[in-house]
Amino acid sequence: MSDSPKRDVRNHVLFEVATEVANRVGGIYSVLKSKAQVTTAEYGSMYTLLGPLNRASAAVEVEEIEPRDPALIATIKSMNDRGIQTLYGRWLIDGAPRVLLFDTGTGYYKLDEWKGDLWSTAGIPSPPDDHETNEAIVFGYLIAWFLGEYAYHNKENAIIAQFHEWLAGVALPLCRKRKIDVTTIFTTHATLLGRYLCAGSVDFYNNLQYFDVDAEAGKRGIYHRYCIERGAAHSADVFTTVSHITAYESEHLLKRKPDGVLPNGLNVKKFSATHEFQNLHQTNKDKITDFVRGHFYGHNDFDPEKTLYYFTAGRYEYRNKGVDMFIESLARLNHRMKSANSDMTVVAFIIMPAQTTSLAVEALKGQAVIKSLRDTIGHIERNVSKKLFEKSLAWHEGTEVPDEKDLLTSQDKIMLRRRLFAMKRHTLPPIVTHNLVADTEDPVLNQLRRCQLFNHPSDRVKVVFHPEFLSSGNPVLPMDYDDFVRGTNMGVFSSYYEPWGYTPAECTVMGVPSITTNLSGFGCYMEELIENASDYGIYIVDRRMKGVDDSVNQLTEFMYDFTKKSKRQRINQRNRTERLSDLLDWKRMGMEYVKARQLALRRAYPDSFGDDNEEPGFFDGTENIKISRPLSAPGSPRERSGMMTPGDFASLQEGREGLSTEDYIAWKLPEDEEEQDYPFPLTLKAKSKEPGQGLGLSSGSGTPTMVNGNGSTSLPLRTQVSSSSTQ
Repeated sequence: MSDSPKRDVRNHVLFEVATEVANRVGGIYSVLKSKAQVTTAEYGSMYTLLGPLNRASAAVEVEEIEPRDPALIATIKSMNDRGIQTLYGRWLIDGAPRVLLFDTGTGYYKLDEWKGDLWSTAGIPSPPDDHETNEAIVFGYLIAWFLGEYAYHNKENAIIAQFHEWLAGVALPLCRKRKIDVTTIFTTHATLLGRYLCAGSVDFYNNLQYFDVDAEAGKRGIYHRYCIERGAAHSADVFTTVSHITAYESEHLLKRKPDGVLPNGLNVKKFSATHEFQNLHQTNKDKITDFVRGHFYGHNDFDPEKTLYYFTAGRYEYRNKGVDMFIESLARLNHRMKSANSDMTVVAFIIMPAQTTSLAVEALKGQAVIKSLRDTIGHIERNVSKKLFEKSLAWHEGTEVPDEKDLLTSQDKIMLRRRLFAMKRHTLPPIVTHNLVADTEDPVLNQLRRCQLFNHPSDRVKVVFHPEFLSSGNPVLPMDYDDFVRGTNMGVFSSYYEPWGYTPAECTVMGVPSITTNLSGFGCYMEELIENASDYGIYIVDRRMKGVDDSVNQLTEFMYDFTKKSKRQRINQRNRTERLSDLLDWKRMGMEYVKARQLALRRAYPDSFGDDNEEPGFFDGTENIKISRPLSAPGSPRERSGMMTPGDFASLQEGREGLSTEDYIAWKLPEDEEEQDYPFPLTLKAKSKEPGQGLGLSSGSGTPTMVNGNGSTSLPLRTQVSSSSTQ
């Protein structure tokens, strides 16, 4: 690269490569979609997403346009002339980024040739019958072809290509072998081997350094995929992950210490409800209560005002998502609440898609019975209202005031009695809303049976397993996922393997307290960013340093303590949780991507930076500043610090009585976080290198500093947030 003409590193071109561009498959789609607005604001037309063409989704998500960049036009034409079909257009999402999609089917005529080349140049094998790997190889070679052509036609601008996940990673070793003049970043959102090992009931984190990675990948039939992932990690100029826990995992499984951590953000505006979110909580909670009344008809012996709704949701990965731990903790919570004679009731929802045949008859019947009762009472109510109005019109002095016995006819009483008799139930309410294909083999149902969580009237913890994604068209629970989350009181995500964790992050921006673990990326991030996360409604279970039984007891304790909170305390905690939203916004998280790109440019074009070729520690995180405990205080005219919070007489009185009903958080983000404009382009200055201090790249919340064997730098696993991340 050093012999090539000097490229303009300030006005560089950015390509982002992933298999989920305008093609929803998993979580990377959410990352790209929510981040697009911030990245487009920075780069404009210099930013293009590259992905495979899925004609079904592209037809509704992409608007075809003509490219204007001469180098891009020439590159697309060259590939089209050789039989590769492409689609260039705007992705119809916030920010409307430009996308270039390649029809991988038109490249399969070269598949065998490319497989041979991949083996001879990178030593990566590829079996003939693995369609997913074949797709990855064809897509990777098309991307390498595209980048080579584009770098030839555009010799003025520096080119950055960022790749997400192993499915897009085949092009990375090819770019390195062919010496294509681009600088590359590889971001892994989870390691292949890590996901397989965790799903197999292995003591993963305590044995990371001892695994024979090649043998373990071979035993699971994924050695070729593992080779692609490891080759991509080692071939990239900058290697990043989404969390510190994944960085620790990648260091041992992929044998390269990550250069940085790029946490996943959210488009907070999408979830923002400002002061309305408390009202939305109550509105949606009432909808959930309507479902609960139907589901538990005949056993509605608990007060909705003293009922809390907990839930867990995600892919059906029974152990990885911590469902086993959640159910065990519910059983212990049930025992503890019964022993304490608690008057509270917890209804726990498990929302995870499984193979089903149909809705359960009992679940449908419950909703139908309650609807009939509501319709009948509505009919009687209208009749009584009409009769009362007419009798009142006919009333004159000296006559009796209309009596209730004259208002309710015998026909109304019979109809009401029939509805009440229909609510008789001689069985317990069902624990699942659907009929599963393999009912006797389902791990969730088997553990519920083993823990004897059968929704008995004496149980203070009720369970509802809903093995389908939520939607407003569902006849049993007609709510979209976002509305359902807003209506719950707490999300519980006791994951064992969770590289990031969008579900607790979504709870946070919607003002719903959540429980996560220090084995999830989100949990680690919050633990390092906030002094006492539980004060802000983020409860973190220790699954790393504690045994299983201790972790289950800790989760049970968190859930039990929450049941003891008063309604005012829960309202205040939701306010605290919602105020963390800005910490998860892409306007903040996107800064980590900016730092990674700056590092990539420095490594590829060191001569363009006049600072003695020293890599500044963009992500050092040496200031060790954390967000402190919330300063709760009632508003007062004497307070002039600018940190006033709403206070009223009731708050003061409850405080004097020692009820611990602390009012709203006083802490808020600095004013400069409120600005809507994102200050691009960024010019990052080199930091002076102190004697004995290593240069490293870490995330905004800190990472380990260490020098790799290839001379590049990487991070500490556990340091604290730098002031640049909190200001």
